[in-house]
Amino acid sequence: MKTLQVELGEDGQNGDRSYPIFIGQDLLTKPELIKPYVKGLQVLIVSNVTVAPIYLDKVKQAFAAYDVKTVILPDGEQYKNLDELNSIYDALLDAKFDRTCTLVALGGGVVGDMTGFAAASYQRGVNFIQIPTTLLAQVDSSVGGKTGVNHPKGKNMIGAFHQPRCVIADSDTLNTLEDNQLSAGIAEVIKYGLIREMSFTKWLEDNMHKLLERDPEALSYAIETSCRCKAEIVADDEKEHGVRALLNLGHTFGHAIETSTGYGNWLHGEAVATGMLMAADLSMRLGNLNESDVERVDNLLDMAMLPTRAPHHMDYNHFIELMAVDKKARAGKINFVLFKKLGDAIVTSDFDHNLLRQTIEAHRAIDGL
Repeated sequence: MKTLQVELGEDGQNGDRSYPIFIGQDLLTKPELIKPYVKGLQVLIVSNVTVAPIYLDKVKQAFAAYDVKTVILPDGEQYKNLDELNSIYDALLDAKFDRTCTLVALGGGVVGDMTGFAAASYQRGVNFIQIPTTLLAQVDSSVGGKTGVNHPKGKNMIGAFHQPRCVIADSDTLNTLEDNQLSAGIAEVIKYGLIREMSFTKWLEDNMHKLLERDPEALSYAIETSCRCKAEIVADDEKEHGVRALLNLGHTFGHAIETSTGYGNWLHGEAVATGMLMAADLSMRLGNLNESDVERVDNLLDMAMLPTRAPHHMDYNHFIELMAVDKKARAGKINFVLFKKLGDAIVTSDFDHNLLRQTIEAHRAIDGL
């Protein structure tokens, strides 16, 4: 087992806000990892209809000494909304849970985001623990304290920063993932190399087949490296006022795709993959990358079995309309994470809209595909 620390320091009200990320195999059977981070005796485990039948009983055993309740949500990004969030509040209130309760998120990014937001807002903030069961959640959404739900007009537009007390990333849970879910998680893994560590990008190029074959050592290394990158960035910029915004590589394009196609029709990682290639293409048109750089990104995403073309119905005007309400927009200007070079990214709203139009048109799928 590997242990990483998200260093957030102390505040006067909550003490030390730092927390560990445990990475390894067979961690769900180790209650000693969890117990130090449970506050009080009341525990609500939130999962979904896909994950709960596989892992819920095993996790409940770790809380045998507690008053445990459960909420089982439907599975899918389309259910990440205020209506389903209310089912978590209903369970907490029905069980008369107080401010000393602990919420446990057992599932992928949707479960983690919704559980975290419920924890952030129930009685103005209670304890929660992340047990991510997808690669995307283990390397990205479970770490850093971003929580929330979607609105029909924009992804993740309602939420709060609320840090977990610990993250338990059991790589054995990845053995039950569908192939497209695994690839979607690899998209976020690729992101860390492209914005920060080109040596990791090279490792991914050499070892992508091992990740797709679910080789335990390769997965462990990819999870550890990704979490280390994110932990360092979050420690420097918890509330996304600076360097943390680089983690949004591909997300401005990607969130627009998810909103346009209907939440759940594209997996988040699939949309981000297409967005990363579009960001590389726009960076090339701005003179920061060359064609071989873009081709390298394209090849890596292709190796990971990820899509790289936006839906054909999404033309320039459609993208602009959706990106204008993205969280990263400022003063009416759209912000993109673009490359100065591969491994070195910036956040900017300084771009030529004619070049953006060219990028969008070049990366739309052929009609009917």
